[in-house]
Amino acid sequence: MKNRFPKIVQIAIISVYLIFLAGSVVRMTGSGMGCPDWPKCFGYYIPPTSEEQITWQPNTNYKKGIIIIKDEVLFVAEKDIQTATDFNINNWVNYTKHDYAKFNKYHTWTEYINRLASVLSGFVFLFLIYSAIKNRKKDKRITWLAFGAFFLMLFEAWLGKTVVDTNLTPTIITIHMVVGLIIIALLLKLNFIVTNKKTTFKYNSVFNKLLIVSVIFSLIQIAMGTQVRQFIDEQVKLYGFENKNYSLMNPSFKFYFHRSFTIAIVLVNFGMLYLNQIKNLGYKLVNWIVALIFIEVISGILMYYAEIPFGTQAVHLLAGAILFGLQFYLWLQSRKTINN
Repeated sequence: MKNRFPKIVQIAIISVYLIFLAGSVVRMTGSGMGCPDWPKCFGYYIPPTSEEQITWQPNTNYKKGIIIIKDEVLFVAEKDIQTATDFNINNWVNYTKHDYAKFNKYHTWTEYINRLASVLSGFVFLFLIYSAIKNRKKDKRITWLAFGAFFLMLFEAWLGKTVVDTNLTPTIITIHMVVGLIIIALLLKLNFIVTNKKTTFKYNSVFNKLLIVSVIFSLIQIAMGTQVRQFIDEQVKLYGFENKNYSLMNPSFKFYFHRSFTIAIVLVNFGMLYLNQIKNLGYKLVNWIVALIFIEVISGILMYYAEIPFGTQAVHLLAGAILFGLQFYLWLQSRKTINN
């Protein structure tokens, strides 16, 4: 398919990974509630840069939907109003979706940039849908995969709103990430179809079986990782973001399973690396997969033993998402050798 469609698919994949990166930075910095509402931020399309902008002021015009902080409580303007010298409670309603009433411009703009990344990705997906329709006659799977990824992106947007409305409920955040991985898988499958490159890979039964095991192991590890992440989120809520050193205090069995299961993952993937080398199978992605596993292990060790240094959470999450993508794509390549 000698057109621009493969490039659009690849840009869509990159845009989703940028969302993963932005989201991981939000979690790393504790900026998830930097904007208490969605899709606006304190009622503005462009977030405030100082607390003064969202603090109730006398003799000031406020538009309907604007959120202010008054006496450490969030209020929403029911209509366009002009304030007098005294605060009139009849012009405002309590923002009841959660009791978050703090302002940190760095957290606010970190969350806002995360949302901008999602909006930009949305435009990319519109181009993807348009191009998929134009290429639908070449392969029926193109349209199904493109529309599937697009509708899941819409579902992700709704989940993003739900995350904010539920004050960062850990389970919703986990679902948010899992759906993102499914979108990546659909786009990678689409990319595999439209690039249609001739492969020089060799078939090896043991390698293919190890690959299937490695994918299953990674999915188990990601599932356990999200559970550990939920535990950390609960600890952060309990002790405060400034006391991250307490995040892994008295961890549950799931944490120890997540940590120890890494050994099995390393052994399986090093087995794949060994077979790929001695059998000359030609799978270059195996090298990248092993490198990413090394990054995952190092970042995980640092998070536990060095009390979650700045940046390690983002690296750990993004590396895991990319690792899943590479393993899934390697699985697609190996399936092609079986079919051939």
